[in-house]
Amino acid sequence: MSAMAEPVCVPLSFAHLADCRVLFDPRRAAAIACAALFACASAHAAAIYRWVDENGRTQVSDVVPEKYRATATRIDSGQYEVSPERRKEAEERAARDKALAAEAAARRAGATASAPAAKAAAPASARRPAQGVTDATDCDTWRRLYRESQDCFAPYRTTRGSTKAEAFEKCNPIPSPDAKCGPLRE
Repeated sequence: MSAMAEPVCVPLSFAHLADCRVLFDPRRAAAIACAALFACASAHAAAIYRWVDENGRTQVSDVVPEKYRATATRIDSGQYEVSPERRKEAEERAARDKALAAEAAARRAGATASAPAAKAAAPASARRPAQGVTDATDCDTWRRLYRESQDCFAPYRTTRGSTKAEAFEKCNPIPSPDAKCGPLRE
């Protein structure tokens, strides 16, 4: 029979001395100790030092050479660590960006799948988007036309960011609506 098999009665405070109903389970205690150790280790910021070497260069490290220990100053590395709130915001932003990228890829996949049929049905002179923008164009329509224009130009963009010349034969460039309508708020 193992010594760890039976819980031991341990009073948690002086109030529990007379009435020892709280039992100490060594396995639970080990799990709690491990969790506390990991929590402390992740919250601990490393000691980082800064000093100037004989060449006048500023050096930053967690290990200071013996000859610079007198002049090295400790830097608070905690200021560079990300708070849980900022980390959560970044994760949410990344999830939104990933969802938007997946949606755009699905739109592109749907556009390329229907492109042969659309090419056969549309006259050769048809350009996308079919209408342009004027000063009277409302912001929602302008944004829709701008997205259509960007989607039309997308297959003609090169890896270096330029646009192939034949794109202007098939797509109408629509200026960004941000100047008139302001940035898009979601």
